[in-house]
Amino acid sequence: MSSSSPHLDGHAPALASSSRTSPDHDDDSDDGFEIQPDELLEDDPLHETDTLTGGVSFKRKNKAAQPSFASRFLPSPFSRSRNATPVPSDAAHTGRVHPTTNNILSYLNITSDPTIGGHDAKDAAGLDWYVEGPGRRVGYDNLTAIDWIYEYNKERTRLRQLTDNTPGLLGQLKLLADASQVWWILVATGISVGGIAAGIDVASDWMGDLKQGMCSNVESGGKFYLSRPFCCWGTGSFAECADWRTWSSSIGVHNKGGSYIIEYIVFVLLSVFFATCASLLVNRYSLYAKQSGIPEIKTMLGGFVIRRFLGVWTLVVKSLGLCLAVASGMWLGKEGPLVHVACCCANLFMKLFHGINGNEARKRETLSAAAASGISVAFGSPIGGVLFSLEQLSYYFPDKTMWASFVCAMVAAVTLQAFDPFRTGKLVLYQVTYHSGWHAFELLPFSMIGIIGGLYGAMFIKLNMRIARWRASTSNPFLNRPVLEVVVVAFVTALISFPVTFLRAQSSELVEYLFTECRDVNDDYLGLCKAGIANTGVIFILLLSAFIGFVLATITFGLQVPAGILLPSMAVGALYGRVVGLIVEVWQREHPNFIAFASCEPDIPCVTPGTYAVIGAASALAGTTRMTVSIVVIMFELTGALTYVLPIMIAVMLSKWVGDAFGKRGIYESWIQFQGYPFIDNKDDTPVPDVPVSQIMTRYEDIVCITATGHTIESLQDMLKEHRSRGFPVINNLHECILLGYISRTELSFALDSVLDSRAMPPTTECFFQHRPLADPTVTLDLRPWMDQTPITLSARSTFHLTKDMFEKLGLRYVIFTEKGALSGLLTKKDLWFVLNEGEIGRTGGGVGVLREEGQGREDERGLLRRDEDETGNGRGDEG
Repeated sequence: MSSSSPHLDGHAPALASSSRTSPDHDDDSDDGFEIQPDELLEDDPLHETDTLTGGVSFKRKNKAAQPSFASRFLPSPFSRSRNATPVPSDAAHTGRVHPTTNNILSYLNITSDPTIGGHDAKDAAGLDWYVEGPGRRVGYDNLTAIDWIYEYNKERTRLRQLTDNTPGLLGQLKLLADASQVWWILVATGISVGGIAAGIDVASDWMGDLKQGMCSNVESGGKFYLSRPFCCWGTGSFAECADWRTWSSSIGVHNKGGSYIIEYIVFVLLSVFFATCASLLVNRYSLYAKQSGIPEIKTMLGGFVIRRFLGVWTLVVKSLGLCLAVASGMWLGKEGPLVHVACCCANLFMKLFHGINGNEARKRETLSAAAASGISVAFGSPIGGVLFSLEQLSYYFPDKTMWASFVCAMVAAVTLQAFDPFRTGKLVLYQVTYHSGWHAFELLPFSMIGIIGGLYGAMFIKLNMRIARWRASTSNPFLNRPVLEVVVVAFVTALISFPVTFLRAQSSELVEYLFTECRDVNDDYLGLCKAGIANTGVIFILLLSAFIGFVLATITFGLQVPAGILLPSMAVGALYGRVVGLIVEVWQREHPNFIAFASCEPDIPCVTPGTYAVIGAASALAGTTRMTVSIVVIMFELTGALTYVLPIMIAVMLSKWVGDAFGKRGIYESWIQFQGYPFIDNKDDTPVPDVPVSQIMTRYEDIVCITATGHTIESLQDMLKEHRSRGFPVINNLHECILLGYISRTELSFALDSVLDSRAMPPTTECFFQHRPLADPTVTLDLRPWMDQTPITLSARSTFHLTKDMFEKLGLRYVIFTEKGALSGLLTKKDLWFVLNEGEIGRTGGGVGVLREEGQGREDERGLLRRDEDETGNGRGDEG
């Protein structure tokens, strides 16, 4: 086997060499990058006879004639073929084309369809190759990072070729059609998400109400498929509704004790049944449909590739499972999962347009815009959805993406409004409006609610992460039985929830009642608006419900069912916020002459407990997710009360400050770290250690390198089998170690396999990564077209802070470090993530890097990535 690393024995370079010209040419010259002295003299204008005899002219050359206005849109019938490319004069005389960046990228993006005059983009002998270039790309493996720079260069080249190849009016129409693709995708996504959200709302409400009774045809023509609000439409209260019958009355049991027991049993059985069906759907058809999906989406938008995460089955299972999971009554929400649903819809529509689907960077811009529609239909907050995508999800969010997000969120909201699933004219069930404002003395309890929200968020994240670690450990009795775990949690949740009136209601229904003013409540079936001494019992039940909801939410978030955390956090926040509001209300009523209440008007309610519930919900969301601006906008879009923006802002600010005191990461970032996704947050301002990058990088001695010569197809295949690194730096030889480029494992494997299949070359065929003059291309293999010959490099003496900025700002997969051109080390995105999160810094002398790869990226038995291998060339000596 030929030498591929400092640890391997190498062959001496073979004498045979290769030419870079096409087999059809008899000329043995190279492509013009290695110029002989005679060629330099020929190209020197001072050695041209005409120039010397005529003298050097310093007159300004005449400007080229400007095309007419009409010719810009209508090509001339006397012009050359519109696909013809003008050839520079020097190229016409010498037969060479100079290696400009445009030529390189044009070559990389040339069409592979031979029917339209193109060449196979994966055929190394199809066209002449320019020495300096980023190399050909096959694609991205699962659980790897994308190359943002390459993708944007490819898009610019595609647009330029689209303009150059079709001038005139037809070209303008093609550009217009190409630019409109993203809008068709976003409009279709908005309509689909709005329709799916309306269906989920109707189905989940019906199944949730089915646990307590059923609509029957008694007086008003009630049908079984109607939920309780629709079945009792037009009646003053549910108690007066004759069409709605509880399960005990349907069976014929009218005894109070017997009715309670029967309704209790049916409630528990149906809750467990719905949760079991949701978990079975997820585990048997699509593991990616579990939980909220926001940590994975955030990682994908940061440049990570997760195959099948946005597929058709994921969309179907997520939508159906979400209806069942919400109806089960467990402490979970549908808001976060709707973001996943929106991205799945956008991904399906993108497959119809190759210009977007074929570019990973543009796909992520489109997904960022589509994610806004999920929050838009979940909260009825289009602007809040745009800000949620900007603040929480997106890694790269330019102005054009904000405009696209706005359009998609608006279309989704209009679609949901058109369906009007609640028949109230409101986008969401818990959308309320307040009749009065707030007073200055209330800023103190509002601030207290903000502090409580920060403490709640910190405790929730800590406890949920501990449960997640226990759930992944061998001490978990449900480790290989996730469905049974869901059954147990659903059973316990239903068993506890039924006796407590506030917990018996659906989460969205509970939040609606907690937000509402008592003066607007017609049917207080939850007993929220009791007055007098009974108010003390309400406060106790609210506190008990908040505690139980907190515990159940920490256990539920992480189960293998579609589950979000936004609505449970809002419910818990609304519960303790309403408690604070009731306490202040009682205090003001009992002591109206207290100096703090001097601004209250007589005979007018001074304190509105529902507003405290809204502020509590906002504080809990901020403490859990660590978002700020988007939460404020979502909450005032929900309530329609702009006068409460300032109190909400104060509570959110204090909640975030208190939560950050216990840890900077929100719940989504904590799950990203727990899953081991190599996500580098470009919004994180945490200071990094001021150490040289030489202490962090994987040193040259521990990198599997490939020498430019001395290889065969067989030796390279053996190297790929022996070393499982995702990429290999290419050097000239083991003595000088001059860096020539970097080749990914995917491209190298594809090049070797395609040559063996299409050209039928023997395994002993010589391969090289450097120019070899006089080599026969029919018996040798030049792998330079597959090598990135312009990788991002830094000096080995650079600081770690500079390296981190390079990864964040440019979205890099790896950085190679050199010292006077010689390879010194390598740092990958996974290495950087490990250092910023868990790695030990300051280790010197070992030179083995901070990341230990365990083979290629894989999924565990529950479908989540535990340890993956990014685009690396580092690792242990036995693994590469």
